[in-house]
Amino acid sequence: MSIEIAHLVLRLEGPLQSWGFNSQYSRRNTGLLPTKSAVLGMCCAALGIARGSEEEKVLLEQCVALRLLTVAIPRLVEFGKKSTELSVRRIVDYHTVQKTKMASGGIKDTHLTFRQYLCDASFACVLSGNSELINRLVNDEKGQGLENPVWGIWLGRKACIPTAPVFAGIFSREADALRKLLGGQSLEKFTHQREVERFEDGSDSLPDQPLCFAASDGIRKFASRRVALKEAQK
Repeated sequence: MSIEIAHLVLRLEGPLQSWGFNSQYSRRNTGLLPTKSAVLGMCCAALGIARGSEEEKVLLEQCVALRLLTVAIPRLVEFGKKSTELSVRRIVDYHTVQKTKMASGGIKDTHLTFRQYLCDASFACVLSGNSELINRLVNDEKGQGLENPVWGIWLGRKACIPTAPVFAGIFSREADALRKLLGGQSLEKFTHQREVERFEDGSDSLPDQPLCFAASDGIRKFASRRVALKEAQK
């Protein structure tokens, strides 16, 4: 039986992650939480949708209405009978690429960048909205999607390989989705960021609502969305 609203659960785990945020030219920064553009980019890759295509444009327009909740999940290591929470670190890689294509069409001999990565991070994401759209992201009419990806799914960059299946289920209630992800613990015990509809309900605006993923910077487009960030209550 179909439902009007569905909640797609994603598990983002891996030793390295990078969620592009506020990046300029040769410095490619990462935010401390996954961006909506990254989550929807993974969905497009799983469906095999080409960058800048008409199909991508239509899908991303539909995805504007989806609401994203991201939760930071502490990683624990065991030492005998004690467990210790790992600190999430941001590291920088001095990255060298040769023979890159410039915006003018020419070839640049060597391109140097400083790229940030998150270490020892783990996240849970809940993407909520129209059930028909949610189900299409997971498994479309061709049997392709997050459950059976056409292209590889990375945690921000190709070097960031997931260590667990990204797709973790579809639920009819957010409470059930969070129970699956958090093991019955309260959401308030975790640092989390929720997309909100009203400006006054948010604490920040992020320019990460994708409208076009075309490779050319002149065509690639993003809109802003309003979010509310809450720190974990210890």
